[in-house]
Amino acid sequence: MKPPISSYVVDTRTGRVGVVMGHEGPYVQLRPFGGGREWDCAPEDARRATLAERLSAATAYANARSRGEVP
Repeated sequence: MKPPISSYVVDTRTGRVGVVMGHEGPYVQLRPFGGGREWDCAPEDARRATLAERLSAATAYANARSRGEVP
């Protein structure tokens, strides 16, 4: 799977939801919802995020911001 840039995927190794930032060599580069440090994911370990997974990531980010954990 080579997901399009700016799409939301789940890294099935970790369960993390990320935004596709690019493709580098054999890897998909992902960034956490709301920003942060990118990580590489093998294409076979990536799948499209469901709406529920996207909403969960957005809620977690909003909650962290309200607690002052995210600048």
